[in-house]
Amino acid sequence: MSIFNSLPPAPIAPKKPKQDTRHGITRTDDYAWLRADNWQAMFKDPSILDPEIRTHLEAENTYMKAAMADTAELQKVLFAEMKGRIKEDDSSVPVKDGPFAYGTFYVTGGEQPHYFRIPRDGDHKDEASRQVLLDGDKEAEGKAYFRLAGIDSSNDHSHGLWGYDDKGSEYFTLRIRNLETGEDLADIIENTGGGGAWAPDGKSFFYTLQDENHRPSKIYHHIVGQPQSADRLVFEEEDPGFFMGVGGSLLDDFIYIDIHDHETSEYRLLSTKDLLAEPQLVTERVEGLEYSMTEGGDVFYILTNADGAGDFKIVEAPVTAPGRENWKDVVPHTPGKLILSHMAYARHLVWLERKDGLPQIMIRDRATGEEHAIAFAEEAYSLGLQGAAEYDTDVIRFSYSSMTTPSQLFDYNMATRERSLLKTQQVPSGHNIDDYVTRRVFAPAWDGETVPVTLLYRKDTPLDGSAPCLLYGYGAYGITIPASFNTNCLSLADRGFVYAIAHIRGGKDKGFAWYENGKMEQKTNTFKDFVSAADYLHEQKFTAYGKIVAEGGSAGGMLMGAVANMAPEKFSAFIAAVPFVDVLNTMLDDTLPLTPPEWPEWGNPIDSTEEYGWIASYSPYENVGAKPYPPILALGGLTDPRVTYWEPAKWVARLRELTTGTAPILLRTNMDAGHGGAAGRFQRLEEVAFEYAFAIKVAGKM
Repeated sequence: MSIFNSLPPAPIAPKKPKQDTRHGITRTDDYAWLRADNWQAMFKDPSILDPEIRTHLEAENTYMKAAMADTAELQKVLFAEMKGRIKEDDSSVPVKDGPFAYGTFYVTGGEQPHYFRIPRDGDHKDEASRQVLLDGDKEAEGKAYFRLAGIDSSNDHSHGLWGYDDKGSEYFTLRIRNLETGEDLADIIENTGGGGAWAPDGKSFFYTLQDENHRPSKIYHHIVGQPQSADRLVFEEEDPGFFMGVGGSLLDDFIYIDIHDHETSEYRLLSTKDLLAEPQLVTERVEGLEYSMTEGGDVFYILTNADGAGDFKIVEAPVTAPGRENWKDVVPHTPGKLILSHMAYARHLVWLERKDGLPQIMIRDRATGEEHAIAFAEEAYSLGLQGAAEYDTDVIRFSYSSMTTPSQLFDYNMATRERSLLKTQQVPSGHNIDDYVTRRVFAPAWDGETVPVTLLYRKDTPLDGSAPCLLYGYGAYGITIPASFNTNCLSLADRGFVYAIAHIRGGKDKGFAWYENGKMEQKTNTFKDFVSAADYLHEQKFTAYGKIVAEGGSAGGMLMGAVANMAPEKFSAFIAAVPFVDVLNTMLDDTLPLTPPEWPEWGNPIDSTEEYGWIASYSPYENVGAKPYPPILALGGLTDPRVTYWEPAKWVARLRELTTGTAPILLRTNMDAGHGGAAGRFQRLEEVAFEYAFAIKVAGKM
């Protein structure tokens, strides 16, 4: 393409054929050498990366910089626009918890959050009244990457448990801070999942340890003041296919141990009256049975899909006997009304549900059973249910936004039904809602289904097929991409783009069945839905073939790779961030962090010939073909434990080898970060500006 003239020669990865035979099928992988044999150790110390691999990744970065050199000024402009829409010295509205209210703030120019508290009924706008508990910018000094896991105060509010990751590998170190003096104790807890659950007396806490394969397989009990080597093993999950986490209850009566994969759950409870007791099983795991628990005084409220409740229901069970045999329906299953999450307080039960693709918050009076909803009237919007930090309360907190409406934060009195607006997101550079249009349209799919698509564009954008479009998709794990306010995409809309989100199968946008119809043997529905969305936008002249930049990350990066193989001619470019594109090889490698837990999502090609065939039929890396691919930008992170850096590196090598076109295939590897990219708020904006500059360049809008 002329827009990429005068490029130096692209890096050519040497071929080192490696054969693998499964189920009588032999495959040859020419680029398997890009997978570092010492990846576990390298995640903790990136300096030990094999020099040949490092040299290749750096050569790719050099080539990428040459291809994007003419966008340097555009990137600066985009970054300035995005930064200008952020209130740099922003502050949250503190959440009341005992004698204090806890919140966060940022300082002008700062990358990291600062955590503070004020007296319970103090004025959070009075900076002099803030007690700063943790200064993220100070902790991040001198580190190329730094991500905080927050700070959690003990019940007596004397100490805070905080965590950080300074490699991007998601191995978090925990520290304990004296909240009166601001000093950290000598305790250092390494290789954790990033948080913990305090015991009520504040003298100990529980945490999850990540093993050598980066799996949260053990729960430990740490007593403040003792070395990590003295910590007591509370529970070990021996099945590598399950994740595990630990948390506390608002009533401080139980420690929850949550064990789950993508379709099966199991809870174990530890009474805080006897911290040395064995955790008690609630209901044993049964394949396909999901449940999650919250406290309710003398009962537990349990969200579950038991008894065929595909879109979930809420049951209750006595605290003394919470097993499944004692579950009693409280909120019955209603097909088409998906219950997403639930919370309970002294007098109310609260849950977030989605019906007809839109969320609403439901409130139930525990004494009378009377229910009412918090809902809004826009065509597409997003709700966030934050709840409360205290059990004995009538007031919960939630947020509301749409693609055109900045986020609003409300306190809601569940008894009086009064709504109090606490904060509206400020856009310092200005934002006129009336300049933009947000719509929810429905694209016909190949099998008669309809795919919801959320649109944002300026009112003056011509809808005659001339507008470029950025079409975003994810479509996995049941995750729904919300139609929420995003100041970054305004930079595209202001340049004449239609910004679109395709709510494809694999998410739960249209209920649990929408998820099930986009996984395992039906995974290709996800990819076909995305193409159907592109077809509809072309047919309705929101944009046109060859003007659509497709974007997705992680599992959405798999989507990009699959669609690039299926219909490259319909798209002007693909942006694939940390893309899960080497699906077959990854699912065949049970030493990788997420492989066994992911088998219920994709299939187990080790044990099943049929499931091997499913994955082999669509895995982007396996299905790269001799065809003209449009420009492709792939982004990876060297210490990413979720989608390892070699997936995009191998994919780009194969694409560059086989494409019959001349469009550049670019790889950018962040050598100082992992799955989420840069952790600082402005550092992350620089990455978004880079991706958008690529989209604007290929759209001819520079």
